[in-house]
Amino acid sequence: MGTEGGGDTARVIAGRYRLDARLGRGGMGVVWGATDQLLGRRVAVKELTQDDTLSDEEARGRRDRTLREARAVAQLSHPHIIVVHDVVEEGERPYIVMELIDGGSLADRIAARGPIPPAEAARIGIALLGALRAAHTAGILHRDIKPANVLLERDSDRVVLTDFGIAQVSGATTLTETGSFVGSPEYTAPERMSGARTGAESDLWSLGALLCTALSGESPFRRDSLGGILHAVVFAEIRTPAQAEPLLPVVRGLLERDPDRRLGAAEAERMLRAYLDTGRTPTPVSSRYTPTQADLSRPAWQPPARERSTRGVLVAALLVAAMAGAGVSAAALLLNGDGDGGRTPTSSAPGSTGSGGSAGATPTGTPSATRSPSGSATSSGPARSAVSAPAGSASAASDDRPGGPTAPSGYRVAVDPAGFSLAVPEDFTRVPQGERVFYMSPGQVFRLGIKVAAVRPGGPLAVMESAAARGPDTNPGYHDGRVTETRHGTRPAALWEFTWNGFSAAEGPRHTYDLCWEEGGLLYDVWVSAPVGKVREAREYFDVAVDTFVVST
Repeated sequence: MGTEGGGDTARVIAGRYRLDARLGRGGMGVVWGATDQLLGRRVAVKELTQDDTLSDEEARGRRDRTLREARAVAQLSHPHIIVVHDVVEEGERPYIVMELIDGGSLADRIAARGPIPPAEAARIGIALLGALRAAHTAGILHRDIKPANVLLERDSDRVVLTDFGIAQVSGATTLTETGSFVGSPEYTAPERMSGARTGAESDLWSLGALLCTALSGESPFRRDSLGGILHAVVFAEIRTPAQAEPLLPVVRGLLERDPDRRLGAAEAERMLRAYLDTGRTPTPVSSRYTPTQADLSRPAWQPPARERSTRGVLVAALLVAAMAGAGVSAAALLLNGDGDGGRTPTSSAPGSTGSGGSAGATPTGTPSATRSPSGSATSSGPARSAVSAPAGSASAASDDRPGGPTAPSGYRVAVDPAGFSLAVPEDFTRVPQGERVFYMSPGQVFRLGIKVAAVRPGGPLAVMESAAARGPDTNPGYHDGRVTETRHGTRPAALWEFTWNGFSAAEGPRHTYDLCWEEGGLLYDVWVSAPVGKVREAREYFDVAVDTFVVST
């Protein structure tokens, strides 16, 4: 066996493949550069790792299944699918022999040179859609579509989908028989997270997340914890990056949470080709896709609580066990849809906000048109999982009112005398200021504000546009401001976003995002303010605040 830094030239697999340099390592195994001594050509050999926790019988079953699936992938013939030359076994360990691509991955490209332009993203998307259509026609799912598994051949335009190492014939779930997570959470479809079903549509969701990453440099579901990622994928509003605007109809269609409404591969390919031909992305003509699910009371793939199967409960238990080592103690509530204390979450499509965002928005936040206290202390803003904790647990809080919010782990429910309830981080302190209420982090680095006022002519959009017009007067160094008409659940809303210099040199530049909507004859305004370097934490605080906001009755 070669060392981590190189190869062992004496090691020959199946009597013909001489291993040398290690090319990469992933969750499923190690990839080696090798020479096929029989045909005299360079190849790549993937050595699949063994799970020492399995019994001999389980290990044999896994090995047999892996070989069977790898041989099925070897039958695929498509210019954008990695060519599998051979599938062999050596010392009861499976090896997959593949063509060797001269070039790095899409992940390498993004890391070295940043986001890619829309035309290049469209070209890559078309290639991958062709590869997926070929695989799906053969009944094979990839299950791990991500930038690291897309190779870009040097000195050519060839895009190659690789690493079918965890691909399985249709019908498999995201959780293995040992309860381990299969795939990359940031690119895993919500129905696969829930264990509800596995189908070709799930690979298309992953492609939508991949396009967002290629265009912006970061997955829209990236969070600081596994629990946070799961919450972002399954429940939180999906905010597509601003760079995705040219391809937004495709991205929105692929990131449709209901797999029955998700954009199909053929239609997505047609739309991307149209963009390359005309510079504009047409709207989908497929009747099965709609751009929003605001009319649904719950994701269509998620059954009501009383209809959940025993298998679904088992999958939830397995997921909790699988993530225990990651510190996610309450992931099962991600799967039951009841984490908001009775308000069944809708499945908002990107850009049709159900929790205060807008398409293409880079979430930022602070008070609208008035100053909030500045703070000079610094804080790392503790990373928090946005997964609801079980009722009665130490990390959960409840206001004990029917229909009231349930706090995610690391949060508490604040029942405010101003007539509303919401979840705020446990260490945030209430600071009333006239008609506004703030919940402040230690040192006032993060500032969550709420204002309740009478409705005004023109509704939320007019209110936010008026506030934005006064932005330079109320927020020093105001720039990059914009107001977007959106929705909060089924209600019209407006999101105001901007960057500014803070109220003091010690405070420094800050981001602002502020959502306004009407409810019950009143105007509600919720915002978050954060230093420019702490937008990720602020985004989570804002998502949780808006998602759990309940008007007192």
